[in-house]
Amino acid sequence: MKKYRLVFLLLLSLIGACENDDFCTEDTTPRLIVGFYDLENPEEFKKAPLIVWAEKMDSIYQGVSLDSIALPLNPDSRNITYKFSHSKEVDHINFTYESEDVFVSESCGFKAIFKNLGIESSTNTWIESIDINNSFIENENQVHVKIFH
Repeated sequence: MKKYRLVFLLLLSLIGACENDDFCTEDTTPRLIVGFYDLENPEEFKKAPLIVWAEKMDSIYQGVSLDSIALPLNPDSRNITYKFSHSKEVDHINFTYESEDVFVSESCGFKAIFKNLGIESSTNTWIESIDINNSFIENENQVHVKIFH
C-alpha cells in the first residue's frame, strides 16, 4: 500500500509541475492605418477603389473599395514606399519613421512601435493631399494618415 501511495504522490507532483501553455493575447506590432476622406467634405470617409503594394512585395490590397486600410511597416528599416493605384493612376508615398522595440510579455515577447512618422510623396494623380493625424503608432485604434481624394 505504501508503494502505491508513493507512486501516486510522485505522479501527482509531476502533473502539478507542468506549466500551462502561454498564449499571446496582447497587441503585437501595429500597422499603419490609412483613412481615405472626401476632399469636398474632409470629415467624411470616402471609399476608394484601389490596389496597394510596396516595392519588392506582392499587392496588399487588390481591386477593393475601402475607406481605410492597414499597412505593415518594416521595423528593420527607416522607411517604406507604398504605391496606391486608382484605375490607371499610381501615386507613390514614402513613409519614414523610427522604430523601437517594446517588451510586451513573456508569452508575446517584443513588439515594435513607430514614432516620428513622416511622408515624402509624389502624389500628382488621384490623391489631392495627405495629412498625418498621429505620428506615433502604438496601436491600430485610430487613423494615423488621412488621404484626401
